[in-house]
Amino acid sequence: MQWQEYTIGFQYCRTRGTAAGNQEYLESVENSHRLIKELDRQGGIDLLLFCVRAGRVTATLQSSYRLFYEFLCEKKVPIVLAVTNLGREHRLEDWWVRNCSTFEKYQIQLAGHACITVNRLDGGYKESRITIWNLVQRFTADGQKPKELLAGGPFVKRKDLVSLLTKRCGVSPDVAKQLADMIRQDVG
Repeated sequence: MQWQEYTIGFQYCRTRGTAAGNQEYLESVENSHRLIKELDRQGGIDLLLFCVRAGRVTATLQSSYRLFYEFLCEKKVPIVLAVTNLGREHRLEDWWVRNCSTFEKYQIQLAGHACITVNRLDGGYKESRITIWNLVQRFTADGQKPKELLAGGPFVKRKDLVSLLTKRCGVSPDVAKQLADMIRQDVG
């Protein structure tokens, strides 16, 4: 999992990829933690844009959501969903209508969503650009103060971090202990 910053009139970052093994997972979370801390140092975070391909909502998706929203951003930053790969949908929003209850079932709380495509010849790409722009603009408009975080600050106890990572984010106890140590060392 890596992050890259893009500037399109405002800043946002995205993460991508999956972890395949404990070491890769640890590196991914460490990289994400550094990103969150750096953005926090630069003035805060306006929004998490969670990009997913259309398909089944899974426990893995829930764990990723919890890792970023609950753990790394301490539930302080709104999260919106961008659902991609919807080129076969007659009306893009139909996917959301069929699947929104699944997000509720997995306790994934979203401030908003956008159903988008990049490969439709009937104007879907242009419509999607406008849709995602409007969604992101709503949370980054002038006058809104970015959320500042502690990102695992010095007052968070190691055992609390381990418990959160194992119970809410689905991380194994061994990996959770390693992550908690990494974060404590980083903020210490």
